[in-house]
Amino acid sequence: MKIRYLMIALLSISLTACLAPADEDSDNADNSTDTESSTSTQTQTGTDTETSTNTDTQTNTSTQTGTSTQTSTGTETQTSTDVSLSITVSGLFGSGLMLSNNSTDSLSITENGVATFDGLLQDGDAFNITIDQQPESPTQSCVLQYGSGIAGSTDIDTPKLTCVWTVVDYRIVDTNQTNCYNSGNGEVTTCIGIGVDAHYSSSPPSYNVTDNGETITDSNTGLVWTQSPDTDNNGTVDYSDKMSQSDAVSYCADLDLAGYQWRLPSIKEAYSLIQFSGEDPSSYTGTDTSTLTLFIDEDFEKAFGDQTAGERIIDGQYASSTIYVSTTMNGDNTMFGVNFVDGRIKGYPTTGNVYYVLCVAGNTKYGINNFVDNGDNTISDSATNLMWHKNDTASSDWDDAITLCESDTTANHDDWRLPDVKELHSIVDYSRSPDTTSSAAIDPIFNATAITNEAGVTDYGYYWASTTHVDYDGLGRNGTYISFGEALGYFNGQMMDVHGAGAQRSNGKKGFGSSSSTDIGFGSFYYHGPQGDILRLDNKVRCVRSM
Repeated sequence: MKIRYLMIALLSISLTACLAPADEDSDNADNSTDTESSTSTQTQTGTDTETSTNTDTQTNTSTQTGTSTQTSTGTETQTSTDVSLSITVSGLFGSGLMLSNNSTDSLSITENGVATFDGLLQDGDAFNITIDQQPESPTQSCVLQYGSGIAGSTDIDTPKLTCVWTVVDYRIVDTNQTNCYNSGNGEVTTCIGIGVDAHYSSSPPSYNVTDNGETITDSNTGLVWTQSPDTDNNGTVDYSDKMSQSDAVSYCADLDLAGYQWRLPSIKEAYSLIQFSGEDPSSYTGTDTSTLTLFIDEDFEKAFGDQTAGERIIDGQYASSTIYVSTTMNGDNTMFGVNFVDGRIKGYPTTGNVYYVLCVAGNTKYGINNFVDNGDNTISDSATNLMWHKNDTASSDWDDAITLCESDTTANHDDWRLPDVKELHSIVDYSRSPDTTSSAAIDPIFNATAITNEAGVTDYGYYWASTTHVDYDGLGRNGTYISFGEALGYFNGQMMDVHGAGAQRSNGKKGFGSSSSTDIGFGSFYYHGPQGDILRLDNKVRCVRSM
């Protein structure tokens, strides 16, 4: 009897020694006492316990349970290399988005952010994410980045999914202007029923900072942007980051960042970023820029003119790939650029000057119109989902332009409005100009009324937009316009095209204020600013409605 009890005790000790390490090891161990026992000790256990089946103490060893756990021990110990697979989603508005990994592990996506597949991978396993169903209501197109590869020993969080609208290839992002302004004194006033920019809103700005803050994805347009104009990567945005237009083209084409194919943006791509919640500091005489509000989203790094290099605060011009088909000033070859400090598009010399640079990737259809003449004095653009008046109309001032469109019933539609400045800019045709094609800078599917300009030359007009151009003091006396003819200035005693057909500028909604006036033989006119921008109240009107 003593020998038998001694044998039982030794067997019990052996089982305990074999089972103990497993309790310290696996993240997936359950509450049973026999998890993860070593596979090397139990072959004799069955034999010994068979000789002692008549002993009640054997029931404490749970020998059969120990045997069953040994069959799963090999699988359980693999949990130390289990790898999760996650994907970062941005720009999602629609519903019904479905993904799968390796065609088996399905994942339903309902919101932006990080989503994780249920299934786990092992070190060395391949993963291949696919889009099984694109979002609907609204319809969107989502694009994968870094969606396949081989699992390592750590969790995978590099895949990205960016969703964009597909109903409209050339979506016009709202100007972000939420205040209305009295046209006389410029003070903020109520917006209800007025018909100005802030009275209407669609496609509000929506950006996602991605790739560790180095890129920004526009959820509306599908365009991906570099976040900072710090091109020399020294942590400071200043004059040394600026470059010529041709160097900017090369810089973006050669940029190796986040796996995208980068390019210098067209003027329409660059202008998609402008926001008229900004305030123009052109008349600001201080040096502190911390209180100034730029015409670009705060997700982008701020860039003012470098005062330490002798620049003005407003020297925040950004280069584009759009070259003017004519010339400006005294025959200068010219590119169009956006100034996110003063909120304008102007023509700038392609050589001799340097500019800030943001590079863009994605949606190569952005900025391309698809016009159709509806045969009822309207033109539809399926690219932007906007309908336009085929013909233009004369106005007496900015307020009159608002009223003309609000009361219009062309083609039996009663929802016409004066376009905001980004909508109006969408129909500029930068392949045309009065000097090169004897036409306005607009597709010939539209009718544009010729004018005789202040120099007595046949030209085409400025067109009012419903967007207010606000000064740094918060007053909105000036309305924006697009020049579909030459953007004239009275400069050094000469009348010349100083900014190019397709420029966006502003002047007083109801008057010229303290601007200068003169007459060079074709009637008096007003002008202001360093390039002597010609001011007009009777700008043309082309109304718009959403389809």
